[in-house]
Amino acid sequence: MSGTDRLFNAAAAARLCAYAPYSEFLVGAALQTEDGAVHVGCNVENVAYPEGTCAEAGAIAAMIAAGGSRRITAVLVIADSPMPVTPCGGCRQKLAEFADADVPVYLAGLAGIAGEISVGNLLPGVFSTGHLAKTE
Repeated sequence: MSGTDRLFNAAAAARLCAYAPYSEFLVGAALQTEDGAVHVGCNVENVAYPEGTCAEAGAIAAMIAAGGSRRITAVLVIADSPMPVTPCGGCRQKLAEFADADVPVYLAGLAGIAGEISVGNLLPGVFSTGHLAKTE
C-alpha cells in the first residue's frame, strides 16, 4: 500500500467518526510524521459553532499526544464535496507550525485524491518564529 493510500484510508475511516449533527459535513484528516506514524482527526461540531474542532487540528493534537515525531511529512484531508476541501485558515497556520513549506497536502473526495497543494502554497506569508525575534 502506498503512502497516499495509507493516508487516504486512515482519513476516510476518521471521517466516519466525525460529530457533525448541525452541518452534516463530515471531514477526516490524516497526517504522517518523519517517523512514519500516521495520526488522524475528524471534525467535532458544537452547538456554539466557533467552539468546534477541525479534523486537521484533531490530527495534530493526536500527533502531539502520541509523543513521537512532531514533524509532519504529508497531510490528507477528505470530505464528501463536489470540489476538494482545503484546510481552513486556522488549520493552515497550525499545519505550518509542524510542517515545512514543501510538505504535500492531498485533497480528497470519497472517490480518491482530487488535488494536491503544498503547505507553503496554502499559507503564503505565514507567521513564524522569525516574527518573534526582537530588533535592537
